Amino acid sequence: MARMSAEERRESVIRAATAEFARGGYHGTSTEAIAKRVGVSQPYLFRLFPGKKAIFLAAAERCVEDTIHAFGEASKGLEGEEALRAMADAYTRVITERPEWLMMQMQMYVAVGAAEQDGDTEFGEAVRAGWMRLWDTVHLPLGADVNETTTFLAYGMLINCLVAMGFPPGHRVWEGMDPSARIKGRLEH
Repeated sequence: MARMSAEERRESVIRAATAEFARGGYHGTSTEAIAKRVGVSQPYLFRLFPGKKAIFLAAAERCVEDTIHAFGEASKGLEGEEALRAMADAYTRVITERPEWLMMQMQMYVAVGAAEQDGDTEFGEAVRAGWMRLWDTVHLPLGADVNETTTFLAYGMLINCLVAMGFPPGHRVWEGMDPSARIKGRLEH
């Protein structure tokens, strides 16, 4: 079997970290658990990343970039309502097929709040910069309309919360949403 390059190993650490942080959050996840999941020692982990914060930020960045990529691919060549529906469908598909992605997003927001309460702005700066790239990715296909972009992202955040709390597709909490924002039986709880 061929040895992995440092870049391939970094990628495996990011995937493992995403799964671990999604489940346990920043403070509840040890670098030991991440190293064990990857099959490397902690000292090797710290040769790839300078510390736990760097690992978390790399996983957060990957989560944001994957979301941006999903929205960009879904809306390619589309505008307005067509782009909105395509991006909503793509996002719904991703969070149902990769629940760790959704939970990593939720953990990112918690980590920002906790870090900033302690005076650490690095988490917030990184997550907010990613959010702005996400905003721009959605904004243009929606006709560069601030209200449309805000509404789309607001529905997305509500969906994140409802899915994270385990509300099944047929539950009454979904009834008030525009049909394009509803989860349609794809979630298994």
